[in-house]
Amino acid sequence: MPEIFRRRVEVRVDADALFAWHERPDAFRRLTPPWAPVEVIEHPADLTDGARAVLRVKAGVVPLTWTLEHRDYQPGVQFRDVQLRGPFGAYAHTHRVEPTPHGSALVDEIEYTLPLSPLGKIGAPFVRRQFEQLFAYRHRIMTDDLTDHQTLDRSLTVAVSGASGLVGRALTAFLRTGGHTVVPLVRGEAGEGEVAWDPDGGRIDAKALEGVDAVVHLAGEPIMGRWTDAKKRRIRDSRVEGTRLLAEALARLDRKPAVLVSASAVGYYGDRGDTPLTEDAAPGDGFLADVCLAWETAAEPAAEAGIRVVHPRLGIVLSGEGGALDAMLTPFKLGLGGPVGSGDQHWSWVAIDDVVGGIHQMIADETLRGPVNMTAPEPVTSRAFAKTLGKVLSRPAVLKVPGFALKLAMGEAADEMLLAGQRVLPTKLEASGYRFRYADLEEALRYQLGKIEQTG
Repeated sequence: MPEIFRRRVEVRVDADALFAWHERPDAFRRLTPPWAPVEVIEHPADLTDGARAVLRVKAGVVPLTWTLEHRDYQPGVQFRDVQLRGPFGAYAHTHRVEPTPHGSALVDEIEYTLPLSPLGKIGAPFVRRQFEQLFAYRHRIMTDDLTDHQTLDRSLTVAVSGASGLVGRALTAFLRTGGHTVVPLVRGEAGEGEVAWDPDGGRIDAKALEGVDAVVHLAGEPIMGRWTDAKKRRIRDSRVEGTRLLAEALARLDRKPAVLVSASAVGYYGDRGDTPLTEDAAPGDGFLADVCLAWETAAEPAAEAGIRVVHPRLGIVLSGEGGALDAMLTPFKLGLGGPVGSGDQHWSWVAIDDVVGGIHQMIADETLRGPVNMTAPEPVTSRAFAKTLGKVLSRPAVLKVPGFALKLAMGEAADEMLLAGQRVLPTKLEASGYRFRYADLEEALRYQLGKIEQTG
């Protein structure tokens, strides 16, 4: 007999809007958890019968190919994914949308058999737990995205630099599932729907930006790693010169965008101990503070031309797909994690989905301009962060990482990125009415790492 897994979630949008969300480009990307051992090899063209998705499943030493075909498509009502080849003995996932008195509901029902049945039934509890985690994540993401999308009542064309980066990938998928058109800025030859630019060479195809509604500027040299003189020049120039090039190009357009969201970082504040830092706080000292100040100043040509400019000052972005959290995982999983340096310095963190939601709020809310702290409402100390991560991973987190060892390994970067502290508060974003998806660190880590606690 096949196993049946069924979950239902209600959302406060009508059935047509719920089904349309699933039909838009990148819905599968939004629904795929960062911890899922799945790589998309081929996206289905749409949800209609016969469209196929090809996935690579990282199971054991040899990855498996998982081919799914859409069947039983009923516009606005349902579609099914049926396994043609893959890790299950048989697999059919029905997605069904139902109207409700207050909106609509999504019903996910999976009928499956495990390989080598009945021996495969030994793994049945594990598979069911994986489904529980998967659909807790998927339904949370879908519900939160649909809620955020209601803050904009029209479709926009949004140009995005750094679209292939950690934040850019998530933002692009979020915007597309909301019905917006994303125009990536790319180095080298641009394809259809892209804008060519070369920030190192000072060149940009400004004409291709004519008439876009908004621009989100995320591009910049990664700051992780040891800061040699050459690395520091790349960090500064990629941000300052790239921003100035883009801002000046936007200022010259006949049809200018309404808003430029140009990234910055909490490094602006320098090492400030326990002092609560709102957007009105003065810049601090150090390399990152100097870079952030120059980075924000470089966008002034756009503001002077009448474009609303917003600078999200990003904290430590938590994502299971890469970045700072990914760098921490190996020692913590081995039971070798712990607080950094004294452990007393504040780390201002933010979940990747709140970065996406926050940027969307900055595009939508015309009252937001200038610096906007893009951090969760409750910064924590390095010691508290380590304790929480250890709890989520069920590992001890007591091995302190000495400051001198970090300085030997990373030099100046250790002082400013790990040993410095900023207690940054998202005053302007909260005042705008933005509702943080993850205000609690433990909850944010659980959703990024696949350790979601089950309720009921």
